[in-house]
Amino acid sequence: MSAMRIGHGFDVHAFGDGEHLMLGGVRVGFDRGVLAHSDGDVVLHALCDAMLGAAALGDIGRHFPPSDPQWKGADSRAFLRHCDALLRARGWRVGNADITVVCERPKIGPHADAMRGLIALDLGIDGDAVSIKATTTEGLGATGRGEGIAAHAVCLIVRA
Repeated sequence: MSAMRIGHGFDVHAFGDGEHLMLGGVRVGFDRGVLAHSDGDVVLHALCDAMLGAAALGDIGRHFPPSDPQWKGADSRAFLRHCDALLRARGWRVGNADITVVCERPKIGPHADAMRGLIALDLGIDGDAVSIKATTTEGLGATGRGEGIAAHAVCLIVRA
């Protein structure tokens, strides 16, 4: 059996009414919110999917279905901690995570260190094992038109 595995995750949410976004567990002031059942944190949702995928445990919708009212407005950090517990129960832990946020705005850079710190704390890993970066789509597609925000995540899990 391999001592390491890689997983990829993706999440996207359309913008809606609101005055902030939750990104990587950080409340980011913004002139919009997102349309989502939980807090709509695309960073943590993509990371959870990457973790679950690496361990062949399905996806975030299987573990936290949007049809279940208990997840209405839920803090995605609870999802992250739950996914970490699932991995650890099976002898895995996150070795590192690399996350790319795709949006025209808000600017991610000013919040990246805070996101890294919270993710590392929740996963019990060093902050330098978490990368947060951002890109735009140069005005192309839904994120380029400012209709929403997306995130890709890749993570390596290793035997605990």
